[in-house]
Amino acid sequence: MPVTPLSAAGLAALPFSAAAERNAPHILQALSGWLAPQARVLEIASGTGQHAAHFVQAQPGWAWQPTEAEPRSLPVLAARCAGLAQVLPPRQLDVMVPAWPAEEEPFDAAFDAVYCANLLHIAPWPVTAAFFRRAARALRGQGVVVVYGPFVVDGEALAPSNAAFDADLRARNPAWGLRALADVVQAAARASLALQVRQAMPANNLLLRFGPAASPRAAVA
Repeated sequence: MPVTPLSAAGLAALPFSAAAERNAPHILQALSGWLAPQARVLEIASGTGQHAAHFVQAQPGWAWQPTEAEPRSLPVLAARCAGLAQVLPPRQLDVMVPAWPAEEEPFDAAFDAVYCANLLHIAPWPVTAAFFRRAARALRGQGVVVVYGPFVVDGEALAPSNAAFDADLRARNPAWGLRALADVVQAAARASLALQVRQAMPANNLLLRFGPAASPRAAVA
């Protein structure tokens, strides 16, 4: 059933991420150069839905499928994106299940891109490996996987803010923490995905684009 768009006051009452609001324009700029004007995108761990809403308003040809692991998050996503016809009804999706979103409720088509922001460091390491395996299966043809977040890069100093963030995450849960980029690239490779582009983002984050393993060597922007 369609969800009635919220008033400004209603939108203001929804959960809100200041970080998502700040990084959305920068991520959108990169995605707009990587994806076709008509593209079908699966977002993993959509959170507050701010990225979904921001991106499709700028790119009306993108069909955006938001997901979240927790059922209680789905009404928030639906409310945030109400009135945006390009945003598909949010689906519950646990990265660790064998088939996305669930074996009895498959997606009706493959995707041109799988997008995920700020998940890998707030989940145990097995989630990273599962994410790439499942994402690779969800893609069509030369589809890509796009991952945003902070990473530890061999041979590069870790920004003090990222070091503090990593320590805080590990104090909250020893299984969490910033992931080494080399380990993430290796996990993707086991799913036959190769790093194509590594792009620096504000606030010491990276935007990574992975594609089929036969793709050209990664570029650093």
